[in-house]
Amino acid sequence: MKFIYYLQSIAGVGVFPMIGLTIFFTLFLVLVVWALRVNKEYINDMKNIPLEKVNETTQL
Repeated sequence: MKFIYYLQSIAGVGVFPMIGLTIFFTLFLVLVVWALRVNKEYINDMKNIPLEKVNETTQL
């Protein structure tokens, strides 16, 4: 028996793809809004974290 037949036997299975799409779209919009509103100084601090870690280990 194919997998599609199992899905057809579940009542209301068509709502799950819409829920998944809604969650993905909401998360994507929140991330875009956050990226546009975040402080540029915070971005620069996060960008320089790997370089700071290298400098700390070389100073030991």
